[in-house]
Amino acid sequence: MLRSKLLKALILGAPASGKGTISTRIVKKYAIEHVSSGDKLRDHIERKTDLGKEVQSYLSEGKLVPDDVIIKFMVAELKKVENQAWLLDGFPRTVTQANALWKLQPVDVVLNLVVPFDIIIDRVKNRWIHLSSGRVYNIGFNTPKVIGKDDVTGEDLIQRPDDKPDAVKKRLEIYDRMTRPVIDFYLEKGILKNFEGKTSDEIWPKVTQYLDSLKL
Repeated sequence: MLRSKLLKALILGAPASGKGTISTRIVKKYAIEHVSSGDKLRDHIERKTDLGKEVQSYLSEGKLVPDDVIIKFMVAELKKVENQAWLLDGFPRTVTQANALWKLQPVDVVLNLVVPFDIIIDRVKNRWIHLSSGRVYNIGFNTPKVIGKDDVTGEDLIQRPDDKPDAVKKRLEIYDRMTRPVIDFYLEKGILKNFEGKTSDEIWPKVTQYLDSLKL
């Protein structure tokens, strides 16, 4: 089991690549802590902490949260779990952040999910949401009983504007441009492992085979 060593792992993956699904499975199977920068930041925003207010001010203006703010925040979060094995998700997003993390806590492995962009675009364009409940449907995978209607309430389903193909393509291009230097950073460290596939179910056995082989 991975618990015999305090595994420090990082997961990378484009939007809608299945990163959330794979992360959840890793955390459950290997009993490690999931440290999601997005979840942590959203919690601070909801609680209206000083950090939350600062982050919200950047987001409201459509700006990226500065590296120094994110680094200071994540350093504090990781210190809370320094005596536990963890899977880091959503950080680092820049080489500056990656360097800061490396100085604080060198990670053991970086799991990079590689899903073809055309597959992601096709997947997301078929995603429909029941707004009030947050229920998500995928045509061809988790198809609603009546197309365009929520199974429970019968109310209309909607598609988020940022789930339209052109918007998704733009998000993927931005992700690729921003993340490529981070991927190269960890490639040079010799700890990055690519996992290719079209679905989470296809990728998951490859991830577990790799993690099990580490015998940490």
